[in-house]
Amino acid sequence: MHNKLFYIVILILVFVGCKDDNVLPKPKAMLRLDYSVEPTKRLKSSNCHYNFEYNQMARIEAGDNCSMSLDYPMMKGSIFITYKKVEGNINSLLADAQKLSYEHAIKADNIINQPFVNEDDRVYGMFYEVKGNAASQAQFYVTDSTDHFVTGSLYFYAKPNYDSIYPAAIYLQKDIRRIMESLRWEE
Repeated sequence: MHNKLFYIVILILVFVGCKDDNVLPKPKAMLRLDYSVEPTKRLKSSNCHYNFEYNQMARIEAGDNCSMSLDYPMMKGSIFITYKKVEGNINSLLADAQKLSYEHAIKADNIINQPFVNEDDRVYGMFYEVKGNAASQAQFYVTDSTDHFVTGSLYFYAKPNYDSIYPAAIYLQKDIRRIMESLRWEE
């Protein structure tokens, strides 16, 4: 009788201990950073030779010699813009802008350059999309080739981690393209 009782207890323990709880791992999820699409404003410069449209989310901080930064506190990033007068030094300005963009090649996984041409408004340039853990995620320059030269760089206030800043980098790269597309020279 003790043997039968022993086997019954073992069978009960096996059935009770082997119940299926349907425990499944949580599915992988992506962080959703939803930046609102803000209407743009036109920058009117009083003494500089260019203007452009910019995102209202940005705070403009003017610097010396028509340079400025567009700060995006919500994204902890800035677009830094520098103006230079072309005085027979267009080749030097172009070389410097290209050199600055490719200095990030050491840390970047890839740098994609995209030419920009707006013949109607005499705005010509290049947009550099930097992929990977580089210090800057985008660089650009625009010029009319005779009088004006503008460069810009995108930087975040954090150690570069491309996976973490990717959504903000893509958003601000679109803002940079809008700056390039809307830029007009003033005489």
